[in-house]
Amino acid sequence: MSLSTLTDQPTPRVRLRLQQADHIFIGPGRADVLQGIAETGSIAEAGRRLGMSYQRAWSLVQAMNADFAEPLVDKQRGGQTGGGAALTDTGQRVLQAYREAETAARQAAMPALRRIQKRLRSGA
Repeated sequence: MSLSTLTDQPTPRVRLRLQQADHIFIGPGRADVLQGIAETGSIAEAGRRLGMSYQRAWSLVQAMNADFAEPLVDKQRGGQTGGGAALTDTGQRVLQAYREAETAARQAAMPALRRIQKRLRSGA
């Protein structure tokens, strides 16, 4: 396999989850929902950006709020101001720590993943 073939391959992805037994506390999907809420101020818009229904996004928010000692997302009901959602201080800290862990895991894993990637079938 030539060097140009290796550089043309997409970068391998590392997916990180904080999990105990079979219960996921935070992973890529939940972090992306938090990120979307932080960026848009809306659970519905965060879900749309991720291709998920409001109900799915809301259920992830409810699960995270129940899992952590303090809620990660504060939701305001609709009305004249239209409602909305925002990350709490804890939510911001959890999202930041998760993103830092993702970056560290990706950097640590990349040399080994590249060695594995070299052994993939061409076109895989």
